[in-house]
Amino acid sequence: MTWRIYRHPSEPEGDKFEEAVPEEEITLESIAAPLDPQAQLQADLKAARDEVAEWQDRFLRKAAEFENYRKRADKDKTDAMTLAKSSILLEFLPVAVACERDWKSLIDAKAAPGSLQQFQQGVELLYKQLLDVLNRMGVVPIEVEGKPFDPHMHEALSREETTEAKEDIIVRELRKGYLFRDKLLRPAQVIVAVHPQGKDKTS
Repeated sequence: MTWRIYRHPSEPEGDKFEEAVPEEEITLESIAAPLDPQAQLQADLKAARDEVAEWQDRFLRKAAEFENYRKRADKDKTDAMTLAKSSILLEFLPVAVACERDWKSLIDAKAAPGSLQQFQQGVELLYKQLLDVLNRMGVVPIEVEGKPFDPHMHEALSREETTEAKEDIIVRELRKGYLFRDKLLRPAQVIVAVHPQGKDKTS
């Protein structure tokens, strides 16, 4: 950098108010050299590759986190289903114990008078116990006989010609149906009434 002396126009030469003002020295180094296009392209390419690598690393991390979450969710679902099944099985264990007890009693007393009646009573008690377990779990049988046929609740296996009931009325149940918490668990298999051709319908 060089300095050049400036005087105020109203002041005589050599006055004490002369001041030195710096003047920028122009050199070859101060002139900005044009940027190399190839070097710029290489720099941009490197920056793009670095950005791609960063996003790829983020993606792999998120994918690993999601896979771990999916495995945990599957395990939690399996554990919940196992716990639910265990609870159901615990409800039925007393029924199984009662079946075994009554079966052994029947074998021991098969030659005794009245053993068949005792066996029938034991089966009846088991059935009531089983219905009680199902009822506590929210399972209830569907009442069908004498009811109108409902394709959403019943499965018609055949039709029976009769004049003693209106058409599409269930006259017989072949397999009991059940509801689970007011939703269909299993449809009832039934036989539905149909009038013979040429016969008037029962009012």
